[in-house]
Amino acid sequence: MDDDLPDLRDLIARYPVSWLGALALAPWEITARAAALVAERIAGLDGTYRAADGVAIHAEAIVEAGATVKPPAIIGPGCFVAAGAYLRGGCWLEADCIVGPGAELKSAFLFAGAAAAHFNFVGDSILGENVNLEAGAIIANHRNEAPDRPILLRLGAVSSRPEPANSGHSSATAPGSAPMP
Repeated sequence: MDDDLPDLRDLIARYPVSWLGALALAPWEITARAAALVAERIAGLDGTYRAADGVAIHAEAIVEAGATVKPPAIIGPGCFVAAGAYLRGGCWLEADCIVGPGAELKSAFLFAGAAAAHFNFVGDSILGENVNLEAGAIIANHRNEAPDRPILLRLGAVSSRPEPANSGHSSATAPGSAPMP
């Protein structure tokens, strides 16, 4: 990863000890390979998950009728996926995550306690522990390919405690951005 870009190990406390941290990939490389990475991860899950047709749901997770979960996907313990939610392209919800009604995740990785309330779009993104996206937030799946124009988003002052971060109604960020409180 480029030296001038933020390192996920500095932004997401649980990242270094997670299975994603062991990959040593840039965030956009992880999300670009989301489907393959999640599919590989399903094979190593324990018996507390019900796995069928490329979707693994923990016994303590709730996926309401009317939610659409396309493979591959992993929904961890204590997670809640509401009716009308749409998950596609390789999604991983660690534990105690919430995906609200009308929210869409595409190639997204949510660490423990992350929440995407109703009517959010989270595409090609990694949300840290306890990150809360309030209603209508959009994390767009557009990557700026111009090497001389890097995108770096900072919310508030640089903090030694990068989580949780909040994003409100009608806000939008691009892949590779690093929301910090």
